[in-house]
Amino acid sequence: MSNLPLSGTRLWEALMEMARIGATPKGGCNRQALTALDGEGRALLARWGEQVGLRLTTDRLGNMALLRPGHDPSRRPVAIGSHLDTQPTGGKFDGVLGVLAGLELMRALHEAGTETEAPIVLINWTNEEGARFSPPMMGSGAAMGAFTEAEVLDIRDPEGTRFGDALAAIGWRGEADPADLRDLEAYFELHIEQGPILEREGLDVGIVTHALAQQWFDVIVTGEESHAGGAMSHRRDALVAAAILVQGIEAIAHECGGDARGTVGRIAIEPSSRNVVPSRATFSVDFRNGDEAALDRMAEALRERARAVAAERGVEVEVTPFWSFPQTGFDPALAQRLRDAAIARNLRFRDMPTGIGHDAVYVARQVPSVMIFTPCLGGISHNEAESITPAQAEAGMLVLADAVLATAGFAKG
Repeated sequence: MSNLPLSGTRLWEALMEMARIGATPKGGCNRQALTALDGEGRALLARWGEQVGLRLTTDRLGNMALLRPGHDPSRRPVAIGSHLDTQPTGGKFDGVLGVLAGLELMRALHEAGTETEAPIVLINWTNEEGARFSPPMMGSGAAMGAFTEAEVLDIRDPEGTRFGDALAAIGWRGEADPADLRDLEAYFELHIEQGPILEREGLDVGIVTHALAQQWFDVIVTGEESHAGGAMSHRRDALVAAAILVQGIEAIAHECGGDARGTVGRIAIEPSSRNVVPSRATFSVDFRNGDEAALDRMAEALRERARAVAAERGVEVEVTPFWSFPQTGFDPALAQRLRDAAIARNLRFRDMPTGIGHDAVYVARQVPSVMIFTPCLGGISHNEAESITPAQAEAGMLVLADAVLATAGFAKG
């Protein structure tokens, strides 16, 4: 495999060219799902795929599959995938590295004129980020049966635009059945770590063995509007009650310990006037844990704190489940192929979980799947300052390519 003309330079140039689409003043990317810029990024990937003979199929949710046929037509495709969409203030590498590393493998195979036994397919999943349309990972989730196609197409963004209408508007709603993407032999996803562990330990790659379980909630605190000049003693301030709960969510994660995570990422108040005591506060809660029983205890602790705050502050608190998925293990045999590839390349690695949702987490429900992490500077991601080095990108790409080729096999003769 080492004689295949895989090029870290060509991969880096592709990353930088894609980054120009939706480039932000601070050096990041704003290429949110189903925007015109997302459409431009998709079109660039399609052109690159066409140049090396890949056959593009797009399904009814916009998932792009670029196929390189194999020698054995009875073999199911070995897949490489990730996403091109970004956060509003996203970086150049989150998701994009995994797609373009897969493209680099396709380019190298084309340049060498090498045929694999199994077909190889490169997938760009729709709306992994969930920034504009929520929840995240809709394209992979619906393809793997976690959501119905109809419910995804009908989801609205904060401005009321329907997912299906936005997809049609950018010209990327295809005709294929998303469920066709379940018919894969294996699935590989390369991603930046979005955490500091690999960098801190001086490692080249991480072999991702499993994904933590997650539970998300919406919380609504209802109090009473009153004049800001009124007495403090009779207030039912929804925002103050919400602030107490937000602190409690951080405390719940610390009290649980281990790999527990607790985050409030969105909060809004009404009526949002300078001289009116807020009557309503709504916020999101994101809990994660590698122990599902402990995750359930975190959720119950949230409900207990909500009841206590409601009684103490004279408000009403409603806690509603929004989204969840269980702890997900990745395929041990595929993980071993990644370890073997790292060893053969003299790269430093470790096994590790991911506390972050990725398309691979949904794909793993239907297809043997695995993930590879590369380090990122300071663990920073979902941020315009997100950064990796060309050498880090190349190391991840080489391990990905070797493991994919070990799975697909080279045609004989």
